[in-house]
Amino acid sequence: MPAPAFDLAQIAADVQVDPAVRALRPDFAVLVVAADNLPAGPTDAWSRGLLKSAADGAADLDVAADPHIAAWREAYTAFGAKPSRTRNSAEALIRRAAAGLPEVNRIVDLYNAVSVAHRLPIGGEDLAGYTGAARLVRADGTEDFETVADGAPAIEHPALGEVVWRDDLGVTCRRWNHRQCTRTRITETTSAALFLFERLAPMPLDALHAAADELVGHLKEQAPELRTAVRLID
Repeated sequence: MPAPAFDLAQIAADVQVDPAVRALRPDFAVLVVAADNLPAGPTDAWSRGLLKSAADGAADLDVAADPHIAAWREAYTAFGAKPSRTRNSAEALIRRAAAGLPEVNRIVDLYNAVSVAHRLPIGGEDLAGYTGAARLVRADGTEDFETVADGAPAIEHPALGEVVWRDDLGVTCRRWNHRQCTRTRITETTSAALFLFERLAPMPLDALHAAADELVGHLKEQAPELRTAVRLID
């Protein structure tokens, strides 16, 4: 039998949260799920149904009154972002729920649906696009962030002190969990991914595990050969 393409346990073990981020929000925790043999593909009836169920459940939610969303707004303000203009990924999705959640592909649809259902920012990264360990740091402002501007590939740089996820090549997600780079985004052909479930107080740690269990459970329904490694960084 051929060796697995990724050492999932090592990938999860290598994820780091820098002390400078800890100093900003000592209550931050992230549940890391590394997975392969994913049931990738374009949006279909399965993923569309998950999106609709999540959207229906959040359509009437008062986003401003949700304590976990409020905590993320405070965190964004602390590193210089304006939360009324730069929203964390969960808030941005919930605000779109009444009009319908965006369809991207099977895996992105799934983690977006779980994010909305649990009021929890979730990041998804294609491991094939990664170089080195995933780490959450405060930027020095020189890091590359690969994106698209006016329909063409472009390089941006984060602000000094901005909280970002990065690897050895540059920033993979700007403003903590606001905007993902093009290099590591999950596509219809992604076979292995890193999922990051991010929490602040007052959300209990059990809520992270509940969200991860739901995501992994849905993946296993579609891919019985799914492999995972899970690690809580608290």
